[in-house]
Amino acid sequence: MVSYPDSAHGGDAISRTLALRNAPSVASSRASHSGSTVRRHRGHRSHFGGSSYAPQNEFPVFTHTGDVEIVVKAERGGKEQRYLLHRLILAQCSGFFEAGTSEEWSRAQEDGNANGGGTLARIPEQSGSGGVGSQGKKRWRYELDWGQGEDDIPMLVQKDPNTSLFGGSTTAAPPPARNKPSTPSTGFFRSMANFSALNLPSSSADQEPIDETLRDYDNLFRVFYNYPPALDPINIANAYVECKTLLHLADMYDALDVIGPRVDHHLLRFQGRLFKQIAKYPPSYLKLGYLARSKVIFSEALTHVVGQWPAGLPQLRNQTPAAVLELIEDKVDELDELKQRIEGKLFRLTLTTSRGERVNPGNGWLDWLAMSLFRQWVAENTTPPPAPILKSPPTNGGHSRSGSRQPQQATPAAINTGHIFRLLGTGGNAYLPRDELKRFLKSTPGLSYDRDTVRRFERSVEELKHLARDCVKPLMRNFLELDLGREGGGGLPYLTCTKVEERDFPWDE
Repeated sequence: MVSYPDSAHGGDAISRTLALRNAPSVASSRASHSGSTVRRHRGHRSHFGGSSYAPQNEFPVFTHTGDVEIVVKAERGGKEQRYLLHRLILAQCSGFFEAGTSEEWSRAQEDGNANGGGTLARIPEQSGSGGVGSQGKKRWRYELDWGQGEDDIPMLVQKDPNTSLFGGSTTAAPPPARNKPSTPSTGFFRSMANFSALNLPSSSADQEPIDETLRDYDNLFRVFYNYPPALDPINIANAYVECKTLLHLADMYDALDVIGPRVDHHLLRFQGRLFKQIAKYPPSYLKLGYLARSKVIFSEALTHVVGQWPAGLPQLRNQTPAAVLELIEDKVDELDELKQRIEGKLFRLTLTTSRGERVNPGNGWLDWLAMSLFRQWVAENTTPPPAPILKSPPTNGGHSRSGSRQPQQATPAAINTGHIFRLLGTGGNAYLPRDELKRFLKSTPGLSYDRDTVRRFERSVEELKHLARDCVKPLMRNFLELDLGREGGGGLPYLTCTKVEERDFPWDE
């Protein structure tokens, strides 16, 4: 037989047992309830079929503490993202939100609203409105306005906060409350939804790529709240485009000081691949580095731009601030002055005799020929050819008397002196090779061409090459992060000796 305890004592034991058994279920219920509050908010998630809905209080919707509602809707497709954020964080990160939510702006809007011309109002203090509005806390609401024409730039525009779906009074019919019990027909709709998901192919909308505008705004607000932006970590070309559009958006809302370091950190993770891309597209990365306030990217791109100048001028004119163009021009002038000084030294290079006298045709005819050949080579490769002497062109619009159109004289292309100086810095057979020296000696009249003469002439030219290599060392310096190989040139046809000092960065002014 099974004996039961007395009711006097057994009741207490049973109640304690039930209490202990109920505690885990209560804790698990609370844990599951709190777990539902940390789920990421999705604008199109359906809450039908659940017995209750717990509002979240995390990014991107801070239901309990948020006071700035932002609605970003795509231009096509009807997709939208909603945010309920904090005025304090937005104002700290963006000058646009700092001004738009300031007391002066709000007071001006309220005065205009009192006169019938404003759109911003204070949420009324109603006991039944719930949320923040019931405490009389001010709300702001922004919506993305795409403008009227294709040339208009989409911009967040401040709207009446009373039309918010998160709280406050509205003139339209309020949406159904999500925290109410479900209707009897909910199960039918849920079953149909499950049936469609199992038996029908996914819609094309689910396969469409993420809208760039929605992505950029989401990255902007994610960085405001110290979340990493969703940028491509593998393909550097895609990462560049995403970072560029994010920086332009941050520039619109005066938030470059916050967004720039994040973009700089993301791109620098590519390391060597980034520097190779900068070498391919220096003007583009110069503009990006300026927006991101990245000293590494900006100085790397600037060194390439100065070395290739003026090749990058069409891509920078009217697209960069005047301070950036002034910095480029200053660095180009400094490089030109350095090249001119070194060119003068090259033309003054000379050989001496065994007595220490300068070589001339009287005391060292063969050495003087070597100096003449070297100077002639430097002159031909560092100065543009003279313009040809032609007859005056016809005055009848380029047509001769016979009616045929005369060809226009093309402007001579600028000589890439950077390549020439790299050859001088390399020496050896990089220029004036042995075969060319032999041809020169054979064509010189009155000179006996033999093996001894060739050897003496080669030694004289080699000595001049050593002197020239020491002379051009200041131009052979490399201030790039890009690995240019053992020789230092890396095949680049321009000079990379431009150094960007701390005082040169234009955003520190």
